[in-house]
Amino acid sequence: MSNEALLIIDYTNDFVDDKGKLTVGKPGQVLVDYIVDLAEEFRQAGKWVILPTDLHQENNPYHPETKLFPPHNLKDTWGREFYGELNNWYNEHKDEEKVYMYDKTRYSAFAGTDLDLRLRERKVDTLHLVGVCTDICVLHTAISAYNLNYNVVVHEKGVAGLTQAGHDFALNHFKGSLGATVK
Repeated sequence: MSNEALLIIDYTNDFVDDKGKLTVGKPGQVLVDYIVDLAEEFRQAGKWVILPTDLHQENNPYHPETKLFPPHNLKDTWGREFYGELNNWYNEHKDEEKVYMYDKTRYSAFAGTDLDLRLRERKVDTLHLVGVCTDICVLHTAISAYNLNYNVVVHEKGVAGLTQAGHDFALNHFKGSLGATVK
């Protein structure tokens, strides 16, 4: 029997809303009901719901993304709040032990964080991934999880990319190179 956790990666206004600084737009917006329903399913089953969320400083000269993307997911901004109904769901459940958000500053939810330690302490061996962007943060998190020997499940109805080509590439990579389950 596996011990599972849901990772909702970077599902914020800056990445999803039409006014977001680095938005996937409509493909990301249509995911909200699926993501919230899945989060509630995991919560009611007593499983972990973890929200690794990008955090940046504007014009940080030491961060590689500063050269690649406009400022996004800045501390204490509307852009860093969770998108749509997920924001309400999180605010309703954020004080529960098995629901938590944490800051990440790189594409992978594992890079520079204690995520692996927390998952191992809780005997989690299977990670379900949803969020954005399929071909950036979701992909890098899946690669890290694979390298750390987690079972990876990517929910196709719960991910979106900046481009359809990138999204499709990542879905194929999950299956073909990481042995992940894509459902």
